[in-house]
Amino acid sequence: MKRVHAQRLREVYRSAGWPYQDTVELELLAAGLLERLGDGQAQELIRVTQAGLIYLADALAGNRQAFSAHAALVGQVAQAMLRDGRIVWTALELRARLPDSPDTPSGWKTCKPDVYSIRNSSRPDHLEPIVHEIKVSRADLLGDLKRPQKRQAYLDVGGQCWYVLGCDSRGRDIASADEIPIECGVMLCKDQRLSVLRAAPKRPVRHLPFGVWMALAKATPVKAHAVMVDGLRDQAPLV
Repeated sequence: MKRVHAQRLREVYRSAGWPYQDTVELELLAAGLLERLGDGQAQELIRVTQAGLIYLADALAGNRQAFSAHAALVGQVAQAMLRDGRIVWTALELRARLPDSPDTPSGWKTCKPDVYSIRNSSRPDHLEPIVHEIKVSRADLLGDLKRPQKRQAYLDVGGQCWYVLGCDSRGRDIASADEIPIECGVMLCKDQRLSVLRAAPKRPVRHLPFGVWMALAKATPVKAHAVMVDGLRDQAPLV
């Protein structure tokens, strides 16, 4: 079973049970997660079986665990950027301009970086915007690597783009630095510690696009914790 099967089960559970009659439904019927019913008027319906409900509950628990791990790593990276004296935002929605390519002309794309930060500077050419993309699942990472326009959008709104990789349930790295495109830096979080596997190339940014400024103006920066576990204040570099 794959993610598409869990999505279909949720759709059927929330709907009136009209059949799709496609390969995903066929696989779910064969696995016993769906069953066919008749309404007495020659109309066939489908519904989630008890085994399907158990599968959905397990998938939901796994999603919650992955979301918690992702949120925790987002917070850790954000606090690390704050300790470096940067201004940090999470859950931003930015409009980026894609460069021209032989296949497609330039256009606009909305991107949502997990962590976005700039230096605490009054000079527009010294802001050094950085994007951190957080990945705690190998499947999620591989799907992301198949979307080059997403990375191009990150590079448009940030001078650097980093992939921050977590570990799986067995404590193994979800990927190596060689699997990440060379235009991006790579960090690894292991045993609650962040380490740099490959530095991100720096691209000079003279000024932030007006759309990015507007998004930052309407968003609330991340607040630093008062005191970290090591006893150091998060805002010590600013003081």
